[in-house]
Amino acid sequence: MAVVRVGLAQLNLRLGDLDGNAEMITAAYDAAVRDGAQIVVFSELTVTGYPPEDLLLKRAFVERAAAVLEGIARHTGSAPAVVGFPEDTGRTGPIRLRNAAAECREGEVRSVFRKHLLPNYAVFDEQRYFVPGSDAGPLLHVGDLRVGVSVCEDLWGPPRTADAAAADGGLPSIVGGDADTSPALAQVRLGAQLLVNLNASPFRRGKQADREAVAAARAAALGVPVVSVNQVGGQDELVFDGSSFVIAADGTVVCRLPAFREQVAVCDVNAGKTDATEAGCGGRVGCGSARHRARSPVRNVTVPPLDPLEEVWQALVVATRDYVHKNGFADVVIGLSGGIDSSAVAAIAADAVGADHVHGVSMPSRYSSEGSRTDAAQLAANLGIDFRCVPIEPAHAALSAMLAASLDVELDAAADLAAVDLTDQNLQSRIRGVVLMALSNRFGWLVLSTGNKTETSVGYTTLYGDTAGAFAVIKDVPKLLVYRLCRWRNRQGDGERIPQACFDKPPSAELRPLQRDDQSLPPYELLDPLVEAYVEGDRSAAELAELPELTGLAEEHSADLAVVQRVSALVDAAEHKRRQSPPGPRITAKSFGKDRRMPITNFYR
Repeated sequence: MAVVRVGLAQLNLRLGDLDGNAEMITAAYDAAVRDGAQIVVFSELTVTGYPPEDLLLKRAFVERAAAVLEGIARHTGSAPAVVGFPEDTGRTGPIRLRNAAAECREGEVRSVFRKHLLPNYAVFDEQRYFVPGSDAGPLLHVGDLRVGVSVCEDLWGPPRTADAAAADGGLPSIVGGDADTSPALAQVRLGAQLLVNLNASPFRRGKQADREAVAAARAAALGVPVVSVNQVGGQDELVFDGSSFVIAADGTVVCRLPAFREQVAVCDVNAGKTDATEAGCGGRVGCGSARHRARSPVRNVTVPPLDPLEEVWQALVVATRDYVHKNGFADVVIGLSGGIDSSAVAAIAADAVGADHVHGVSMPSRYSSEGSRTDAAQLAANLGIDFRCVPIEPAHAALSAMLAASLDVELDAAADLAAVDLTDQNLQSRIRGVVLMALSNRFGWLVLSTGNKTETSVGYTTLYGDTAGAFAVIKDVPKLLVYRLCRWRNRQGDGERIPQACFDKPPSAELRPLQRDDQSLPPYELLDPLVEAYVEGDRSAAELAELPELTGLAEEHSADLAVVQRVSALVDAAEHKRRQSPPGPRITAKSFGKDRRMPITNFYR
């Protein structure tokens, strides 16, 4: 077997910062080559960052990206750098680009590899911008080793029929059918002994295990090792975890870079026999070149996968940090209610941007419990963040009096305090939004909103109130997962971050006396799985009522058809709120925003 030293450049790119990305690319290339890399692999659309979306419709942007790529190529020596970029086909019309990878070597772009399979599902809409590639070649050569280059989806590829596979030797499919027509297979048929794959694969829970399982099956089926390089960092609603890896030809993981951290590493990969090996060169690749003489083996980086809760926490931390910093902010401000959601967001923010840059604001009303006030203060003390209290009673009383005549009611004078008008409840939330935005305007702090996925799903939020903000940190995190994440964070050895009282109290918006969430919503033990099945699984109300995982809940949490219909109606009716809410990081199989696109005006039930 020949051993080739591969550089993996897992970078946190800045979308649209073409010159800045070029500096990162060339610095990473130099670092990998210093460590003996014979080929350096980057992520998908490295030059631009991913996903560039409608920037790709700007001809000047694409032309500048091409010029930057030429500059990167001029920096390279004999070790090729495989760099992703948008290639202009020269066609007329709006869709004229290819999602491509360039072999940059010895000062020039030597060859280009084009993506065949353009994903158009979930958060991807590449067919809006790109035309597919049509051939599997050329192969890249490192000495005498033949390397197949592919871009993201092309490694996985669609299955084909068993008859079609049998016609030309039929390697088995590892994707879900009887045989395989992926570009990766075509490259192996051309003689590729190593496959390298440039990725921009967004994070979701459990995604890394899926990636590695598919790549391992691919490597074992084709009999060649696979190198997969992914970008890292937050980009609006998406967060990329990196977790780049190398799979040996037998399907075992021989290298894995850390999740959610930049790293440039080299990995010694056993590839297929080469002419040099057969000629007695002792496994050296390109043994005639002084640059490629035998090197001392390196210890390949193999970082263990993160715990399932830790990976979600780190995803939220990285997404928050990058959204704040890449958009030019240093500090954030959060409304602290003493509840679990705002506590989670504050703890994530402290980990993301540092406690000195987090400002917590308690905004008690006439209905706020003493425990909520003290719990918010205790949270701030535990986290070491700035804390201030701005009671909203003066504004609440003034607005109630101002609006009373127009609304034909004195909002604060209901005889039955337990039946405080919904208008009054929303008024309190909107006052809090005004306070946070005032602080943002005065001090330049970015407002983080605190709504979780469950409440966002059913519209248990106030438009222009608790939805006010620039980034919704836990927008895609179900309520019960928020609790689990907070318990995990408290176990990390740096003391109690979230006070125990925040876990113990029943969830409440505290917008009227003795209010609890379960007075307006089904219990979260039922609501979370209902929302998951309806939103992420696209089930109908009738299907939800029959799901074993829901009917098997405890009797007091059982999902009868009336409950299911109510929940599904709440989700449908809240679409207009979600459209006006800030973006937040995707961590589940289907998030609101780019991932789930429902009409607002919609009569289907």
